Amino acid sequence: MNKGDHILNGILLAIGLGYVLYPSGGVETIRTIAAVLIPVVLGALFPDVDTDFGKHRKTLHNIPVLALLYVFPMYFGNLQYVWIGVATHYVLDVVGSKRGIALFYPLSDQEYGLPVGVTTVSKYATTVTVLITLIELAAIAVVVHVAPQYVPTDAVSSLF
Repeated sequence: MNKGDHILNGILLAIGLGYVLYPSGGVETIRTIAAVLIPVVLGALFPDVDTDFGKHRKTLHNIPVLALLYVFPMYFGNLQYVWIGVATHYVLDVVGSKRGIALFYPLSDQEYGLPVGVTTVSKYATTVTVLITLIELAAIAVVVHVAPQYVPTDAVSSLF
């Protein structure tokens, strides 16, 4: 996906998270959207910084980077939601693009992707982005509302 599609994904994801977690559309919904919007969009853009250094879709498109951004807030108290944007960036590049990403870099250069994606310049790239974002939000909604017994008790509340 291109930069615009990753930004769109981050914005839609932040809005969707607000409504998934607080469906009433009240103050808590808006507060959640406001809290996650900028960090999620920044996280959605962050992996593509490796186009300027290192190897694109390898250097910052891997599980060790995601793990680092996930645990960073536990030690430093900021960047709480950036990992969500990074994770969704990975999902878009694995599912929505033809190339995939090197999930286990630097241990392996092999890129993983699904054969259903489109090229980043495809006229369908934005449509694929929106579709994948809706699927991500549906999966989150199922976890939060249908199968919360499979999530640690305060996992969702500690994130949001």
